[in-house]
Amino acid sequence: MSQDRLLRLKCSVCKNANYYTSKNKKLVTKKIEFKKFCKTCRTNVKHKEAKITG
Repeated sequence: MSQDRLLRLKCSVCKNANYYTSKNKKLVTKKIEFKKFCKTCRTNVKHKEAKITG
């Protein structure tokens, strides 16, 4: 995965970054959101796009 397209998915409940993904910035303009399993919450919750810092 290229580093410039890499972003992380953050749990909307506990705010932990559990997943990393990439997106095509030319085709997708809005923030992505997936329903995924959170290990901390132990449920399927929405994970929203967040920037990678550092």
